[in-house]
Amino acid sequence: MPTWKNWSGYQECQPAAVESPTTDSELAEVVKVAERMGQTVKVIGAGHSFTDIACTNGRMVQLDHYNRVLEADRESGLVTVEAGITIAQLNERLAEEGLAMPNLGDIAYQTIAGAISTATHGTGTKLGNISTQVVGLEIIAGDGSVVTCSADEEPEVFQAARVSLGALGILSKVTLQCVPAFNLYALEEPGKLDDLLVDLNTLADDNDHFEFFWFPHTEWCIVKKNNRTDDPPRPRSSWKAFRDDIILSNVVYDVISRIGRRFPERIPQLANYVAGQLGRVRKTERSDKVFASPRIVRFNEMEYAIPRAEVAGALRALREAIDERFLVNFPVEVRFVAADDIFLSPSTGRETGYIAVHLYKGMEFEPYFRAVEDIMRERGGRPHWGKLHFRTAADLAPAYPDWDRFAAVRRRLDPQGRFVNAYTDRVLGPVG
Repeated sequence: MPTWKNWSGYQECQPAAVESPTTDSELAEVVKVAERMGQTVKVIGAGHSFTDIACTNGRMVQLDHYNRVLEADRESGLVTVEAGITIAQLNERLAEEGLAMPNLGDIAYQTIAGAISTATHGTGTKLGNISTQVVGLEIIAGDGSVVTCSADEEPEVFQAARVSLGALGILSKVTLQCVPAFNLYALEEPGKLDDLLVDLNTLADDNDHFEFFWFPHTEWCIVKKNNRTDDPPRPRSSWKAFRDDIILSNVVYDVISRIGRRFPERIPQLANYVAGQLGRVRKTERSDKVFASPRIVRFNEMEYAIPRAEVAGALRALREAIDERFLVNFPVEVRFVAADDIFLSPSTGRETGYIAVHLYKGMEFEPYFRAVEDIMRERGGRPHWGKLHFRTAADLAPAYPDWDRFAAVRRRLDPQGRFVNAYTDRVLGPVG
């Protein structure tokens, strides 16, 4: 069979078979065939997870043909979709209905199932991750049966399935609570890291969506503030958008990253050159067009969720570690998310700050990422399930108050371990 690789090219596997079902009955049949043949089943979305969460030597399921909007109610905002729809496809369909997702991350080619299964998030202290927007799910369980869940129907399954790591079954349908379509006024401008750390709470609370990217080996950051507005769209010209988002942010940065990979000693010089090019960008556009950005440059990433009050201290410790030990040619991203009550959400039970670190593809990331993980673990950090980390079930379980409740749902829906792989064995332990 052909080798499958994830988006960054770091993870790969050779599944025994690749399935592309288009109906619920075909999804259920995949599970039943796997049961008869003694195989495991794993679903892939867009392959954007950096871990081996989707890898399998059993049956791999692609949901690229299982991507319809089944129902959209403008009055209630409830929208039911097939789980393989990408966020980009969903955004366009929602816009046609005068609706939008209340918050999104900056990647739009993920599938909705992949995004919620790994607790993908945007930024906003009053807004949860994408999984908190889910109000109903249908799951193909380990015996091929369909389990429907919501806050009222199978609530324990619902709280587990909204962030499931693909370990409970195949998500087949997702019902989302959407909002009336809205525009965002977006402001991007340079700022100094020390100034941001002093004003961090004010900046996070005074903007609907606030984040920043710090360039290691410099004092400079790109600061992004996105706020709702009743003003009509005022997008950049096509040329300016292409220049900013494709040429400068991707093509030029890819060249600079390649130089840094080839000549690591030049990374601080290159970082200061990039920081010197930062300018101000203003635009007003449809919300999803502000949230999402094109991503052409390939990299590997780790992201940690820590208590919001720990963010400034973690960043100071991270800066010290980089200055002493590492050459880093990718910015550090900082975002904020509201608390939730989903069993395996990294934001469960606490207001959260997310700190993401990256290294360009082909660069040795493990020493740097392990050092970052040590800093985050000292502050109660929980890893993003779709990003690289080195944690195991033994040390993850104490970090999640409802770990045992998730495990109980897993035993019920997949008692034979139909949806296991090396990743779930490592981070969740074996079924039962």
